Amino acid sequence: MSYTESIGSRTYRFADLKTLLAKASPQRSGDQLAGIAAASEEERVAAKMALAQVPLRTFLNEPLIPYETDEVTRLIVDDHSPQAFTDISHLTVGDFRNWLLSTTTDTDALTRITEGLTPEMLAAVSKLMRNQDLIAVARKRPVVTRFRNTVGLPGHLSVRLQPNHPTDDVKGIAASMLDGLMYGCGDALIGINPASDNLAAITTLLLMIDDFRQRYQVPTQSCVLTHVTSTIAAIEQGAPVDLVFQSIAGTEKANASFGISLALLREAYEAGLSLKRGTVGSNLMYFETGQGSALSADAHFGVDQQTCEARAYAVACKFEPFLVNTVVGFIGPEYLYDGKQITRAGLEDHFCGKLLGVPMGCDICYTNHAEADQDDMDNLLTLLGVAGVNFIMGVPGADDVMLNYQSTSFHDALYVRDVLGLRRAPEFEAWLESMQIIDAHGALLGASARQPLLEGARDWMGIT
Repeated sequence: MSYTESIGSRTYRFADLKTLLAKASPQRSGDQLAGIAAASEEERVAAKMALAQVPLRTFLNEPLIPYETDEVTRLIVDDHSPQAFTDISHLTVGDFRNWLLSTTTDTDALTRITEGLTPEMLAAVSKLMRNQDLIAVARKRPVVTRFRNTVGLPGHLSVRLQPNHPTDDVKGIAASMLDGLMYGCGDALIGINPASDNLAAITTLLLMIDDFRQRYQVPTQSCVLTHVTSTIAAIEQGAPVDLVFQSIAGTEKANASFGISLALLREAYEAGLSLKRGTVGSNLMYFETGQGSALSADAHFGVDQQTCEARAYAVACKFEPFLVNTVVGFIGPEYLYDGKQITRAGLEDHFCGKLLGVPMGCDICYTNHAEADQDDMDNLLTLLGVAGVNFIMGVPGADDVMLNYQSTSFHDALYVRDVLGLRRAPEFEAWLESMQIIDAHGALLGASARQPLLEGARDWMGIT
């Protein structure tokens, strides 16, 4: 089905729904690289006007990627609930935007329609929304998950402590981990990106974190971010695996480029469940995504990068994850050129994920060859904090020395919690208070109060 819209004497024609969605997208370098972006701002406006008139039902009848050839499309279609769709089934995309922004549409209403939404519907409506709209609606849709603590509660913000090291040196990683804990970070996860996929090295890191966690009774969870096949192998060898990690994307072909399928993810999920390591819940998958991954794998099929990203959240939903992280500026300026595009993408991803019931966090980041700087990250950090993001990254000095990109620091987490009055995961915050790292109000205690734990941990790890 084709779509048309006139502006003055000029008429714009869009061959099909995926073309319309691509042309309606805010400007981004990835869509320009793919040759699917609007050629002018006027064409972009025309596409948005046409998109606003499209009935939501159209997205159920016109798959962007064929059902027969893509297992992600099959997942989206087969898991759609007509009953949950009832409340909004009569709306157009423009009407849906108005419904989402209505003061009468509350958390219960958004939760009720979750299984009736598709990623494409949400990607479409997000293209008609201003940044403040994305923030206001996402804030109304908390998603709470549990493993050893509880993440995503309203009024809370968690941090993934990311103590990476360029050679996987155990003492170096332990030092960064202790540093982050002393700043009250780590309630979402202590998660290491290993420099090597060597199974012995991965197991060593898992054992180190688990040994520390048990010694000091830390109510958090660990993960070494290796391929699911390596994690399955580690589980089979008896390693202490908490969360199971994998990068995912929004098309079957893009996932195949990561060496995964839905069946393999199911195998990894069930392997993790078999360990029964959660204490307050059993959400145990950790997924990372990013706009541009399908394009970089030549697996986007003409679909714009934001819609492909939203489709990845349908994959995530299937496995009831503990955390999902859009690593928003990591792929580079070829896909998100500057701070403005990175900021917009982060808000879009958070909105689409939350409305689908995904526990969204964001690695607020950029590469050093992007037209962005830490002021842009400060802005996005603050906006996502207002929007109710589940978690952010805690990287020593905001500079990841292994992955060579810029993210957010332990101090950034202190800032956003302070200015927005946000707390840590309740179980983790109680532990921090018991260890004299924070006071009853969540503020860091002085160095002298924290020194006994720090010295004891250093001695135990053999760190001088």
